Amino acid sequence: MTLQGRAALVTGAAKRLGRALAVALAQRGVSVGIHYDRSRAEAEELAQGLAASYGIRAAALRADLAEAGSCRRLIEEADDALGRLDILVNNASIYERTPFETVCARDWDRHLNINLRAPFLLSQAAAPHLRKRRGAIINLADWSAHRPYADYIPYCVSKAALLCLNAALAKKLSPEIRVNAILPGPVLLPETISGPQRQSIRRATLLQKLGTPDEVVKAALYLLESDFVTGAELAVDGGRLIA
Repeated sequence: MTLQGRAALVTGAAKRLGRALAVALAQRGVSVGIHYDRSRAEAEELAQGLAASYGIRAAALRADLAEAGSCRRLIEEADDALGRLDILVNNASIYERTPFETVCARDWDRHLNINLRAPFLLSQAAAPHLRKRRGAIINLADWSAHRPYADYIPYCVSKAALLCLNAALAKKLSPEIRVNAILPGPVLLPETISGPQRQSIRRATLLQKLGTPDEVVKAALYLLESDFVTGAELAVDGGRLIA
């Protein structure tokens, strides 16, 4: 896939990893739909900046992905705003601590609705657009899909299910649409994690270091530009998955 002139929707793109992905795509001439839920100011500022800096179309698009009907509307709004849709990046996610003793149905619903159901509904709605363009879908999973955290069971299960969905979509949508997953490891740690905790996490990786958003961006660009990779799970975790 040649990226210049394409159009992408990146969910959860106002901050953190989604923002880095949106910026990298815009730098390569891709028009970008910047999805947000509550971060309106950041999303609008980013859209304006990308359009001015790189001469591409960019739009801030709000949707609550916990609402099923919002997913189809978001796809149509992205196609209208950008004039086409070639790429869907399912990045938006929630990550909440849910100790086993206190996990409730609401915890399950929140994680599964946003981390699993929304990527499916977005992919379903985007498929007719992507087929016309021989486009691509990237799903942002997590290395913990294979090695779950004890106090984050709904989150880890939702990401494991996302990998199953990734493979199922790759089968269903081939050969017109390629579907791949990235499994980030310790790339953007929560700000609440202390210095000693950060050092412990760093030492737990085979490469003895923490990653950066740029590493995930590189993986995404490879998966988008390659025409012979689909159904893949690419771990970007410094070897943490097998440590």
